[in-house]
Amino acid sequence: MTVENEALTLKDRFRGYFPVVIDVETAGFNASTDALLEICAITLAMDENGDLHPATTLHFHVEPFEGANLEKEALDFLGMRDPFSPLRGAIPESEALKEIYKVVRKEQKNAGCNRAIIVAHNAAFDHGFVSKANERCKLKRVPFHPFATFDTATLSGLAFGQTVLAKACKTAGIEFDNKEAHSALYDTQKTTELFCTIVNKWKALGGWPLIDSNQE
Repeated sequence: MTVENEALTLKDRFRGYFPVVIDVETAGFNASTDALLEICAITLAMDENGDLHPATTLHFHVEPFEGANLEKEALDFLGMRDPFSPLRGAIPESEALKEIYKVVRKEQKNAGCNRAIIVAHNAAFDHGFVSKANERCKLKRVPFHPFATFDTATLSGLAFGQTVLAKACKTAGIEFDNKEAHSALYDTQKTTELFCTIVNKWKALGGWPLIDSNQE
């Protein structure tokens, strides 16, 4: 394999990080007190041309943890009357996280990456809720970096001049249905499309692989 081709691998694209797109829906804005209600994770893969694509999708409705705060405004915003309804098919947050981490660790290893990293739109929010859920569940084998993230709000601000997910997608030529928004599955799918579009566009414009002037 040539040096150029080695640059077109996932393990060398982000300094050994394995990007996983995450979105959460919650019963408020406080990661310490408010319930995690839904989570979706989409892993990524790189093809032989060095283009990034979605790989595996994992989506779970989550039971509110014991003693969780449930803000009525947040539930109304999500259109959720009863977060404890069995019709939601929700599972404990520990089970959801373990299922996601099992797949992430496997695909991370297969890609030759050293550690996973969360990709999200306004990533501090999603990272904060996932981190607090990890603490509550006393999970020791967490694949994600403890504080670093890739934030598509920042990236799309640079690439498209937009920071709102719907507007960034539309500017990027990605279809976005506002009626489907605020579902963890839909928002993760759109964030994935947006992130892949930005990364692949940067490559197509000649920004990747980087050219080492010493090798010219």
